[in-house]
Amino acid sequence: MPPDYVVMGTLTKDLIPDGYTVGGTVTYGALTAKNLGCSVGIVTSFAPELDPGDLLAGISVARTPSSETTTFENIYVNGQRQQFIHAVAASLEPASIPEAWKHSPIIHLGPLIDEIPSDVVGVIDSRSLIGVTPQGWMRQWDEAGYVEPRRWQEADTILHRADVLVFSKEDVAHMPGEIHRLAGLAHIMVVTKGPAGATLYLDGQATHHPAFEAEEVDPTGAGDVFAAAFLIRLRETDEPHEATRFAHATASLTIEGLGVHSIPTREQVEHRLRHGRIRSIPHG
Repeated sequence: MPPDYVVMGTLTKDLIPDGYTVGGTVTYGALTAKNLGCSVGIVTSFAPELDPGDLLAGISVARTPSSETTTFENIYVNGQRQQFIHAVAASLEPASIPEAWKHSPIIHLGPLIDEIPSDVVGVIDSRSLIGVTPQGWMRQWDEAGYVEPRRWQEADTILHRADVLVFSKEDVAHMPGEIHRLAGLAHIMVVTKGPAGATLYLDGQATHHPAFEAEEVDPTGAGDVFAAAFLIRLRETDEPHEATRFAHATASLTIEGLGVHSIPTREQVEHRLRHGRIRSIPHG
């Protein structure tokens, strides 16, 4: 049987002062799905020298061989983040997905460095729920590795087949009209806005959903956690508004701790849904 949830994208080495942590959409998405009770598969690429340790215990990994591991570094200057890419892992292809996994109930495409070709959607079972977090199709970098945003040129090709699109308002902050353009292409789209909640678009019609109150410690990976939780709950209920609320609850718990160690269990999410307080911050 294929895994309940398959996430595709490069595993990353995220540099920190005393070494690195293992990150990427595949890491946060896979661990969210696992904690919510799904069987999980990762389609990824990284060098043999990278050792995830016990991080991916219980998760199936289909690794494309690579001499490099995608490596990110974030540098803050006057409170503003500058992001650099120091190494890029091998690209993924439709053939990178194990045959049985192409029929998984949920397939999450989470590129970080344009490593997933647009034709990958053509090999996925039409009954699978395809979710897209397009950050890696929305960035470019120069010879020094300095990362800048770019317009997602291949959006129409991928969204013609994908079911759900999730991204942050910050991803398109310098691209006027981009949210409107993408809302016209996506059947279901969620634009996350941190503490200000999220806007759910159903065939272009927008509904704002406030976030849950949370004591933020570390927002790293919250968007990927939100997306994974949304896809899982949407598959369970076929109700996008319920899925948005469930994803908000999951993400709100994640930011209250450090890194992947604070990704909640389903029991914790259900408790937050029953007893959590909704933020009153006006959306915008």
